[in-house]
Amino acid sequence: MTIQKIAEAKLPTHWGEFKVIAFEDKKLNEEHLLLYMGELQNDSLLRIHSQCLTGDTLYSLKCDCGSQLAMALQRISEEGVGMIIYMAQEGRGIGLVNKIRAYELQDKGMNTVEANEALGFAADERDYSYCKEILSAVNISSVRLMTNNPRKIKGLENVDIKVTERVSIEIEPNKHNEDYLKVKADKLGHMIGPSN
Repeated sequence: MTIQKIAEAKLPTHWGEFKVIAFEDKKLNEEHLLLYMGELQNDSLLRIHSQCLTGDTLYSLKCDCGSQLAMALQRISEEGVGMIIYMAQEGRGIGLVNKIRAYELQDKGMNTVEANEALGFAADERDYSYCKEILSAVNISSVRLMTNNPRKIKGLENVDIKVTERVSIEIEPNKHNEDYLKVKADKLGHMIGPSN
């Protein structure tokens, strides 16, 4: 096991009081969080959320990340139980500086997939395998997954976490992210838009 539980604390938020567990991946030198509310059990709501400094913290309108994070916190609060794995995989796994480099290419006309590939990366570099260790630490083997991304479902199923339901987490597009969301649907298979 490469991921270790390091600390746990209360985390009051605008959506109520959560608890947060910090995990450290010694091998990759990465830190991940599990944010949760209530008494966790199998089939609890789960959102796997990739760190997005620009969207989550700086409120960028270029993506839907910050809005999805807020929506997930709200839904968990409404149900009274659920969790978010906050992955240290900025920019679909390419890192913060490379993400800004990709933004620069997007400003010049590339879409998000083309920009990542021009920088020498896959369209999506994220690895969901360690989610098994984080979920195992809280005795979870099946979840209702808040996602539009079929790769997240496959990523969990590949490590024997059962996804009993996909819960849509679709955000209303704005003029800054409508092309980005269209590319996510067309190029990455995200289940968003009128047909979903």
